[in-house]
Amino acid sequence: MQTIRLEEPGRLNVISTELPASPAAGEALVRVRRIGVCGTDIHAFNGKQPFFTYPRILGHELGVEVVAVGDAVTNVRPGDRCAVEPYLNCGRCIACRRGKPNCCTAIQVLGVHADGGMREQFVLPARKLHTSEKLTLDQLALVETLGIGAHAVQRAAVEKNEVALVIGAGPIGLAVTQFAIEAGAEVIVLDINDARLEFCRETLGARHTINGANENVPDALQKLTAGDLPTAVFDATGSPRSMAAAFDYPAHGGRLTFVGLFQGEVSFNDPNFHRRELTLLASRNALPEDFTRIIQRIEAGRIDTTPWITHRADFGAAAENFPAWVRPETGVIKAMIDL
Repeated sequence: MQTIRLEEPGRLNVISTELPASPAAGEALVRVRRIGVCGTDIHAFNGKQPFFTYPRILGHELGVEVVAVGDAVTNVRPGDRCAVEPYLNCGRCIACRRGKPNCCTAIQVLGVHADGGMREQFVLPARKLHTSEKLTLDQLALVETLGIGAHAVQRAAVEKNEVALVIGAGPIGLAVTQFAIEAGAEVIVLDINDARLEFCRETLGARHTINGANENVPDALQKLTAGDLPTAVFDATGSPRSMAAAFDYPAHGGRLTFVGLFQGEVSFNDPNFHRRELTLLASRNALPEDFTRIIQRIEAGRIDTTPWITHRADFGAAAENFPAWVRPETGVIKAMIDL
């Protein structure tokens, strides 16, 4: 079967691989129908993705169709269309036992630690499939991205009418923005790309935006919040410079949540951190219930995924198109690969 593999930074290769074996008792064999390209894939392509080794089959934002299931599977059946929860957890460690499989001590994320979905078929635990009879394959492939944002907003316990700042308007930042607005927050988005900031205002409904390339960010935040500053700040950039600067943005008693990550260390001024009694949070992946909640919201029409997909290619042209998708000037919000 055809497979796209990232051999090393900057080099995707279309190869032929063996068809997978029949699924074991608790597994499902799926045919991949849609693959969303996300920041993780782009960072891996650029050689900047933590927890990553080469070569690797990318792809964890997936809309799939079930082909066959093992004898013990009851949650899905052949023909079902599903979103994939790509976080393979052990079920035994302290995090899993406490209901946090998203940060399992032995986690294997498809497309990062283990080969992902840029191939025609593969086998995975059936419990990682989330079905919908209503959603399109495009919508199913977007559930994982939205889940990252939903989990971050829930982790920060965003409240109605509070001011939230989202730093970074890539796909993950857009998902955070979407769910912070749904939680009732007054959202400010900070980025350096005017087109993405316009998308946040006109499509997602962000109240305010700041272009950090030509505006003084602290002054702009002071003005927009009447001197109070945001009480919930999310950094979705994966940029060490941005993450270090983010400590200056929360209000006294506020929270700072890191959604993006990078290969390195973050430092901050401790007195500045302590005098405001800030809460620092990390948000990683999403929980199974996030997938269920997002599917229900899309089905109910509460989330419109239509504007997200700005670029598309079929599987045969994806490797050729991929280098253009990593460049901000091409205006990509979300690229989708069709099989």
